[in-house]
Amino acid sequence: MTQDPQSQVELRDVAPGLWIWRLEHPHWKPGQGWEPLVASTCVESGGETLVLDPLAAPATAAEVWKRLDTRPPTAVVVLKPDHVRDVDLFVRRYGARAFGPRVFFPEDIPETKLEWIEPGSQLPGGIMALYDGRGRLETPLWLPDQRTLVFADALTAPRGELRVWASPCHEERALPALRALLELPFERVIVSHGEPVHTRAAYERALELPTWSG
Repeated sequence: MTQDPQSQVELRDVAPGLWIWRLEHPHWKPGQGWEPLVASTCVESGGETLVLDPLAAPATAAEVWKRLDTRPPTAVVVLKPDHVRDVDLFVRRYGARAFGPRVFFPEDIPETKLEWIEPGSQLPGGIMALYDGRGRLETPLWLPDQRTLVFADALTAPRGELRVWASPCHEERALPALRALLELPFERVIVSHGEPVHTRAAYERALELPTWSG
């Protein structure tokens, strides 16, 4: 793990072909129920390089941009409607294909026309979109080469503890859907908010804990 003191960006290698960078969300405010630092993910799979829910690092974060420029992203993936973030910037810079949900918030519509994804969609590099049961139009991703699940907001880790983020019909829909993901042979989980990287055991424990409501 490295930290750029000028740009306040953390860069962390997670597994071969998988790394994240973390920086403060520009629209964060106290009392929002999530911590200011958010994670963006970069994965190499099947000859493709994908950035997932990317938040653009400042120009001073030279190491982040050097890594991205060395292996330019071929796809940008938005995991849920309010995680559009900087998809247009990455598409313009790298000429990457863009994927995401069918709908967006009225004030947060990307200029780029995204290729729709839904649970069961297969993305470049053999990455699969999953169902989380929460009704937020989020599609977590399964990275088979790295045996990793990546979530937008279905799970969070306030103060470092992995928790399921509260939603309507948690017992009826979300919990069964998240338990079904245990059928996948994943070894780790990446989340956007709080401590970003967790073990399979932490995921199993999160399914038994009270949900996080912020």
